[in-house]
Amino acid sequence: MRSIWNGAISFGLVSIPVKLMNATENHSISFRQIHLADGGRIRYRKVCELDEQEVSSAETGKAYEDADGTVIPITDEDLASLPLPTAKTIEIEGFVPASAVDTLQLDSAYYLAVNGVPAAKPYALLREALRRSEKVAVAKYALRGRERLGMLRVIDDVIALHGLLWPDEIRAPEGVAPDSNVKVRDAELDLADALMNTLGEADLDTLHDDYREAVEELVAAKAAGEPVEPEGEEEPGEGKVIDLMAALENSVRAAKESHGGQEDDGEVAEVHPISSGKASAKRGGGTRKKAAEASRGTDGKRAAQGKETAAGEKPAAKKPAAKKTAAKKTAAKKPAAKKTASKETAPEKKALEKSASKKAASRKSPAKKAPAGKRAAGKKTASGGRGDTSGSSSRQTRKRTSA
Repeated sequence: MRSIWNGAISFGLVSIPVKLMNATENHSISFRQIHLADGGRIRYRKVCELDEQEVSSAETGKAYEDADGTVIPITDEDLASLPLPTAKTIEIEGFVPASAVDTLQLDSAYYLAVNGVPAAKPYALLREALRRSEKVAVAKYALRGRERLGMLRVIDDVIALHGLLWPDEIRAPEGVAPDSNVKVRDAELDLADALMNTLGEADLDTLHDDYREAVEELVAAKAAGEPVEPEGEEEPGEGKVIDLMAALENSVRAAKESHGGQEDDGEVAEVHPISSGKASAKRGGGTRKKAAEASRGTDGKRAAQGKETAAGEKPAAKKPAAKKTAAKKTAAKKPAAKKTASKETAPEKKALEKSASKKAASRKSPAKKAPAGKRAAGKKTASGGRGDTSGSSSRQTRKRTSA
């Protein structure tokens, strides 16, 4: 860094030689004025009003213009003759807490660097004293021909000098505050607090000048001959808050969404149970299954009756009370019973392939044939010497059917 001032810090009887360097820099993009007709640059020249002749810097001096327009010349010798003890010295006047300095007084900022090896020890002494006391030093110094007020504080391992405006240079905010009759409700304050908490703390290191970057991109595009497409501009608001509560609520909601948070905690969402696709399919499938079973009930009963009629002699053949001879005769009669059942079942299958109206009729028809089959089977069993066995088999069949 290039120093802009050399002097010393006066700390009681301790003198610390230092160099003053700018701690800030201006990144604003500056433009030149040009002649639109030919693009020529427009320059400002120093011209005397009396003879209308251009004047060089060597021929230019200082003067003070009085209220009535009188011009009083002031030379550099006149200024040098004035007593200015702070011309080359930063004179420390005292120490105050940092909170005692109004931020409205803050002006330019500078870094103070040691000027020579002997200045390192007193420099470090002042720095550590400021750090341990947690205070700042108020000082006077002279820069660019005028005496100024300053504040010394520690930044990392460096002593910084902040230029301060004099107290009488701070204007009182008279007539700036809004009407004192404006009342703020607690609910509005709560929403304002919620908005502040949602926005959180600002990370100053991540903030940058978006407009300057946009201007740089514009200049680069025009220099490269690329077309510049204007971005969509948002319509400016009217500056009137119609509903303050609604504006605060919308601001809190928008801030939460931009920060990846949840919706407004004040709103309670109603929860409605939503059945899943599997559960609905399961219930629908169960209903269809029951309907299918109901539709097949009569046909199932017919088939079961035919099968039970045909196979009704099997349980009876296994009874220990039956004789071997009767069992043999029953076994011999089984094929005939099966044939009778198969003959009765075949018309039923054909009837099922017909229309729905014929199905109902076909369901009734086999039901009437079933007792005949049972009677035929009973007669054959009786002729085989089975007696009451067929009756018990028929009763078992009716129980199964009713069940």
